[in-house]
Amino acid sequence: MHDGALFRRICILGVAAWLLVFALAPNAGLLVVSFLTRHPEDFVAPGLTLEAYGRLMDPTFAAIFWESVRLAALATLVCLLAGYPFAYGIARASRRWRPWLLLLVVVPFWTNSLIRTYAVILILKSRGVLSNLLEALGLTSGPVSLLYTDTAMFIGFTYTLLPFMVLPLFAAIEKLDRNLLDAARDLGAGSLRAFWNVTLPLTMPGILAGSMLVFLPALGMFYIPELLGGGKSMLLGNFIKNQMLLARDWPLGAAASTVLTVALAVMIVLWRLATLRARQDEDDDILTEGAP
Repeated sequence: MHDGALFRRICILGVAAWLLVFALAPNAGLLVVSFLTRHPEDFVAPGLTLEAYGRLMDPTFAAIFWESVRLAALATLVCLLAGYPFAYGIARASRRWRPWLLLLVVVPFWTNSLIRTYAVILILKSRGVLSNLLEALGLTSGPVSLLYTDTAMFIGFTYTLLPFMVLPLFAAIEKLDRNLLDAARDLGAGSLRAFWNVTLPLTMPGILAGSMLVFLPALGMFYIPELLGGGKSMLLGNFIKNQMLLARDWPLGAAASTVLTVALAVMIVLWRLATLRARQDEDDDILTEGAP
């Protein structure tokens, strides 16, 4: 075995061991805990039961779940609408400006997201940056605060996760063959029709990837609802956190976490199938165009 193959095997085994210890084992532990009984002193007591999952059938949890899905889907949609033009502009920019524009996308990753969330608080709070700006422009007669509202949580999700939408979109748009757009225009298609029939379908893998990278974290985040929502709106992430750390109801928190994990796994599988379908359609189109 040559050195290159040995190095690859060592890297693969190292990554597999890391995922086994820090990803698979904790999730397997949560799965086991979700079938145990709550204990006031030892967190859980022996004895398998479905009690925790039965408690999740309560309409209150269903309302929490769907509210989390609604906010995550809305943040994903806004990130897509805002991120696609920006990613398109970066992909079509000159080679001189493209690295600097990408730097603008990557810079937020240099700061911890929790610290950036505190910066959003300074903007949205009463007598904050936004309030003072609106008052200076004469649009309001007094202090305005968006803090501790659903709007604040939505802004926090969008601000934090927007780069995760832009980067996959940029990768998909950059490798788009411009000759296809030129051919569409030669055949009489306008800019809008060329975008709808050529650009959008061919960049669909990037749209799906970016949407998943935004939607999945937004569904389970807990610190943004805690800091920007003030705990007034209970979402799935801070529901799980409260059960684990405050109520000390580990079986219920583990059951909710397991349900979230299964839901995310199903979404990833659907995303993968949609991506494969989009690539298959693209290959079929190429074969059709090349056929005599």
